[in-house]
Amino acid sequence: MTKHYNYKSIIFLAIAIVFLGFSLINLYEWFTDNQKTKIIETHINITPKEEHPNNDNLILINPPENLSDPYWLYQDTPFLNIDFTPLIAENRNTQAWIQVNGTKIDYPVVQTTDNEYYLTHSFDNTFNKAGWIFADFRNNFINLNNNTIIYGHRRLNDSMFGSLKYVLTDEWFNNQNNHLVKISTPTNNTIWQIFSVYAIPAESYYLTAFFPNNLEYQNFLQAITKHSKYDFGTTINYQDKILTLSSCQDDLGNRIVVHAKLIKKETR
Repeated sequence: MTKHYNYKSIIFLAIAIVFLGFSLINLYEWFTDNQKTKIIETHINITPKEEHPNNDNLILINPPENLSDPYWLYQDTPFLNIDFTPLIAENRNTQAWIQVNGTKIDYPVVQTTDNEYYLTHSFDNTFNKAGWIFADFRNNFINLNNNTIIYGHRRLNDSMFGSLKYVLTDEWFNNQNNHLVKISTPTNNTIWQIFSVYAIPAESYYLTAFFPNNLEYQNFLQAITKHSKYDFGTTINYQDKILTLSSCQDDLGNRIVVHAKLIKKETR
């Protein structure tokens, strides 16, 4: 009996040691990846960045007739304007820069021929489980799809899309200045108004980039608007271009999703 008990104890101890070893390795990798990411973030933040007011190249996108629509609150919002020369020199896959108000999201956006590579590679194309902020390979930042999709990992230190969780808080929602996303590309600068935020189990419906007709697109817009945790009080229809931000909410596959519509644009 004693030998059998000792045998079981040894097995349990061995399992515990192996589990502890894997945990320590994962913790070390997580810390190392975060340190590498922080170095890259510091480096790219020297990129010239400015905000400037509206100019003669401004185009208002699908303005609603209702003057009380929140759309009209943001027409004087300055554009984000990025110097892409040093970014493209460092990574030719650079397509845009994104800022999400009320979060820590302030990054260049990369894009390649699949949606896998930048899940495990950083901006400098080194292997890194923190990944980077990247656009769906189907999207085109010059001729926008119905739905422009951008992905990023949920990092516990709030890097990448780790701070996207803020959009699900009352504090974030109650500040209307937070309801904006700014994107700058080498050819244009845009402002997007958030109209839906929610958490959802893993699915791909909301990641549809193209729609065969206006009716299907309108049905899609109605569906994702109904998903929203909050009522943003803004109108949206098939004439709008939208932006989707997607990140994991937890390790169970649940996701945090943000949808915004294009409200103004300027050419560069």
